[in-house]
Amino acid sequence: MSEQVLTLVEKSSLKEEVPQFEIGDTVDVHCRILEGEKERIQVFSGVVIARAGSGSRETFTVRRIVQSEGVERKFPLHSPRIAKVVVERSGVAHRAKLYYLRDRVGKAVRLRERRTDTSKRGGGKAGK
Repeated sequence: MSEQVLTLVEKSSLKEEVPQFEIGDTVDVHCRILEGEKERIQVFSGVVIARAGSGSRETFTVRRIVQSEGVERKFPLHSPRIAKVVVERSGVAHRAKLYYLRDRVGKAVRLRERRTDTSKRGGGKAGK
């Protein structure tokens, strides 16, 4: 009974359009920042290394390198402070959590890019 009540309460705080991204994707997270009376958008770009939770409590962790130091930030997926999430490139990940990237340095941090082939495969020419 209490679980049904909890889902009804959470449903009101869920976003209508949830951004589609996966672990290993390089994303730009547009955050709303309040400075006194003014509001501005700040972009945090990096690789998604983890997703956790479900419903309104779902979060994702983004990691980037700033001045040769790793910086990670957790974002609630359904927060009104998140303006939008833009996927810059898709990476191939064979794990649910990419915590092993914390120990890597330089080019070893990069992931292979996921290829999305929109054209039909087939090397033959038409008409032959």
